[in-house]
Amino acid sequence: MDLVTFLVLTFSSLILFSLWRQSSGRGKLPPGPTPFPIIGNFLQIDVKNFSQSLTSFSKVYGPVFTLYLGSRPTVILHGYEAIKEALIDHGEEFAGRGHIPVAEKMNKGLGSPCDPTFILSCAPCNVICSIIFQNRFDYKDKDFLILMEKIHENAKILSSPWVQVCNNFPLLIDYLPGSHHKVLKNANYIKSFMSEKIKEHQESLDVSNLCDFIDYYLIKQKQENHIEQEEFTLENLETTINNIFGAGTETISTTMRYALLLLLKHPHVTVKVQEEIDCVVGRHRSPCMQDKSRMPYTDAVIHEVQRFINIVPNNLPHAVTCDIKFRNYLIPKGTTVVTSLTSVLHDSKEFPNPEMFDPGHFLDESGNFKKSDYFMPFSAGKRACVGEGLARMELFLFLTTILQNFKLKSLVHPKDIDMTPVVNGLVSLPPPYQLCFIPL
Repeated sequence: MDLVTFLVLTFSSLILFSLWRQSSGRGKLPPGPTPFPIIGNFLQIDVKNFSQSLTSFSKVYGPVFTLYLGSRPTVILHGYEAIKEALIDHGEEFAGRGHIPVAEKMNKGLGSPCDPTFILSCAPCNVICSIIFQNRFDYKDKDFLILMEKIHENAKILSSPWVQVCNNFPLLIDYLPGSHHKVLKNANYIKSFMSEKIKEHQESLDVSNLCDFIDYYLIKQKQENHIEQEEFTLENLETTINNIFGAGTETISTTMRYALLLLLKHPHVTVKVQEEIDCVVGRHRSPCMQDKSRMPYTDAVIHEVQRFINIVPNNLPHAVTCDIKFRNYLIPKGTTVVTSLTSVLHDSKEFPNPEMFDPGHFLDESGNFKKSDYFMPFSAGKRACVGEGLARMELFLFLTTILQNFKLKSLVHPKDIDMTPVVNGLVSLPPPYQLCFIPL
């Protein structure tokens, strides 16, 4: 048998096997577009704007539908009612961790224009450092700068169209060149950095003076040593720290960059926030969390920033933990479930003119802060963001401290400010920009 014949037979077999898997796997799964062999519905999806593709499909197939992202079926939940029913009403059944193959592979001058990315990355990164290592880094520290660079670069690559392809066709990860290899290389650097910190903590561990996350983990590891267990390993500690840094630094930095860009585009909002800061906090002390309850407009602005930017448009994937009948569809155990947070945060029934930035979405007629069950930037249910409380504190304190001390000046007219994300995959990243911080 010559090579060409062999390749044709092999490819034909793969197509037949893919067709068989797709037909046998559908069962009572929700409806959806007919998939192609092997690649599924991938060609019908805009990898640069996945959430918009989901919105288009929902108009045809409803709030619960199936897409084949590769050869495996993925159930898509679109809209508040479906997502709330799954993540909260059936929280246990939808609490499984979905697959992100590349991430899984990774886990083995005053007044002058400036790009705010650096300073807005340093601050949240140092918050995480203080929790994990009990120390903060100087903003000129070489190791700190390299660490931030690796984290930022990975966030950008993980949201690229190419990595979306790799996540849906995992075989490509090992056999094709591409930016996903840079992610893995960066992850190994971060892992080595964490490993050194853990060794330092092991050498200096004082049971009577536990100072940070690593100390408490190492103590727990010692307590569990007499029990057969696999949870409290050093490898798990490295991976956990890596995940905390990835989730706890770039998301806050990105949200803050978006927030400043939105304030530049809507200067009347900035003025109202600064007036509230002057009234409640003044200029002679720093803002604190106790101020938040007396600052409804500022609170509404922060909520609207998170709603509008929709930073994790399609959430992290979930998986069902058991066979479940959901809205008359049978979803088999292990099926990946994607929840479109865009469809909730931009729901026009809850938020009039959802594509407009309007703090009034979170204010009642008397100007008091108004909660909304549709506010889900941190997801919901059993896999809601573990750092939600910390994130809320950081966003409030960072933003109010900046606006207490500086006037924001755009280099272009507000109407010319472009809010279009540079990437919109795993996370939505704002376009680069410069602004002036004018001391008040």
